[in-house]
Amino acid sequence: MPAVVVNTHAGHELDAVSDAVDEVNALKVQIWDSQSEFDSTKDKTTFRQYETACDRVKNFYKEQHEKQTVAFNIKARTEFKSRKRARMGIWQAMEMLNTLVDDSDPDTELSQIEHLLQTAEAIRHDGKPEWMQVTGLIHDLGKLLYLFGSEGQWDVVGDTFVVGCAFSDKNIYPGTFAGNPDFHDAVYSTKYGIYEPNCGLDNVMVSWGHDEYLYNVVKDQSSLPAEGLAMIRYHSFYPWHREGAYTHLMNEKDHAALEAARAFNPYDLYSKSDEPCDIEKLRPYYQDLIAKFFPSEIDW
Repeated sequence: MPAVVVNTHAGHELDAVSDAVDEVNALKVQIWDSQSEFDSTKDKTTFRQYETACDRVKNFYKEQHEKQTVAFNIKARTEFKSRKRARMGIWQAMEMLNTLVDDSDPDTELSQIEHLLQTAEAIRHDGKPEWMQVTGLIHDLGKLLYLFGSEGQWDVVGDTFVVGCAFSDKNIYPGTFAGNPDFHDAVYSTKYGIYEPNCGLDNVMVSWGHDEYLYNVVKDQSSLPAEGLAMIRYHSFYPWHREGAYTHLMNEKDHAALEAARAFNPYDLYSKSDEPCDIEKLRPYYQDLIAKFFPSEIDW
């Protein structure tokens, strides 16, 4: 039997390559929360200009602020658990959503699928991990609620806020909350309301809409990490992740969620532009990416 010749030099080379791969993979794990780069040349003062927004946007927020009550939020969460609205894949859901125009958004008139692709492409441009790319791709799919029979857009889109305690003056158009019956409630109008100090956001009702809906849809039907789920659940919670409101309700776990929401926000907000994406060109890449984190169909 011929002797087995062991190439020790090749073994060292393999070790070196393996170590280099491990180092790159470690960097990939860390890179999701690094500073965004794609938006370095954008004039960010032109985004979220609600004081100069059109009447459509202002009227939307007045209705949302008046109707998002504790009673409604309990009802919405109960109804979510009571029925299945559809069963379909992620890309099919994106195509279904494409008929919606978001009345709360002053920054773009592009279709929903183009915004999703713009967000995902900005994340990919900055070399973020695949789970964050797919999070960007799906983050607004909860807006399907509107097509599934919501009460309006006010319970689907727009900035979110806590119900069950005093409405923060960090919310946009804070004066419009005066029309909400909870504004005058003896308990709901206090600092902590129905909550305990530092009880944690898992124990708080943030106003029902596409964030909370999609979070509940994907949390048990995907392999997204906790950071991706936090990005989905809180990306519209601007008074919290942008303005610093509601910190008195946070626990230790919520600090990691806040970091994730802040890391995701530039890609959601500043990727919006009037330049359309080539949907068919991008489709194969993102369909392959979706398959890494989702089954072919999920329940909605």
